[in-house]
Amino acid sequence: MSLSGNSPVDRKLHEMMRDAPAMNESSNAVHSGTTAPSSQPDGYYQHPNSLPLNNTAAPATNNVSPTSPNQNGDLLKPQQSKIETIKNWSISTYKCTKQLMFEKLGKSSRTVDTELESQIEQLRDTQRKYSNILRLSRALASHFYHVVQTQHALGEAFSDLAQKSPELQEEFLYNSETQRNLTKNGETLLNALNFFVSSVNTLCNKTIEDTLLTIRQYETARIEYDAYRTDLEMLIQAPRSDAGTARLEEATHNFEQHKESFERLRSDVSVKLKFLDENRIKVMHKQLLLFHNAISAYFSGNQQALDATLKQFNIKIKSPNSSIPSWLEQ
Repeated sequence: MSLSGNSPVDRKLHEMMRDAPAMNESSNAVHSGTTAPSSQPDGYYQHPNSLPLNNTAAPATNNVSPTSPNQNGDLLKPQQSKIETIKNWSISTYKCTKQLMFEKLGKSSRTVDTELESQIEQLRDTQRKYSNILRLSRALASHFYHVVQTQHALGEAFSDLAQKSPELQEEFLYNSETQRNLTKNGETLLNALNFFVSSVNTLCNKTIEDTLLTIRQYETARIEYDAYRTDLEMLIQAPRSDAGTARLEEATHNFEQHKESFERLRSDVSVKLKFLDENRIKVMHKQLLLFHNAISAYFSGNQQALDATLKQFNIKIKSPNSSIPSWLEQ
């Protein structure tokens, strides 16, 4: 059915379309079903594979009705909270950076606990030395593993040639037996070496590192404490005014908070250093005894002492060739 241009119905339709808002301005309209494609401003491109994002983002503040104060408040509170967090972080970062620079330039004092810092430096030096022991013992275990593998392969080769060379059968057999015994003892020593490496690795990279993490938190708290202490001292020396009094009260409050955190972490570090030292001595006493006894028994050819060492430390023997049928079991 067509409508003539001069009919009353046609004129009413034209007036309604003229008064209606443009499509790109009706963002508050609710549509049912799949969102129909709408005309976009020049230069705007929507990826054809992107999912519709209806009701996933908070509406812009200029689209919120002025008659809904609760919605406005709910939107502004998270934004203000984020801004306040960023502001506090920026101020704290600035103060700590300034404190570090002034300490290096000798323009600001720093809180020093001589005894505690000496213990911290000693712990870091201990970790460096233990890390070197760990690196060398890993290399020893790796090289010795290849030695055991080579002895195993050599023993198999001697055994095979004993069957195919009757004229040298006896010589090949006792060489095969020698390599077989060396392989067995080598696997026993290898288990002891791996146990030593595992224990030192746990001590070095877990136990000591856990204490060093607390130490790093303590050192950060110390910088923050000194930064707010310096700020408080400057405000105390400044001329008194209403604004200055308010800033002084705020600085005093911040200083007390950071002082409490600093003293708590300092106490935690002292306790952890004490228990770590006791644990380190106990662990290394056991591991060094194991290392000495196992190495001495192996290279002296004392198989019974080597087996007794592993039993003493409750080490289960695992053969490197356990995944495949061994010629030793044939």
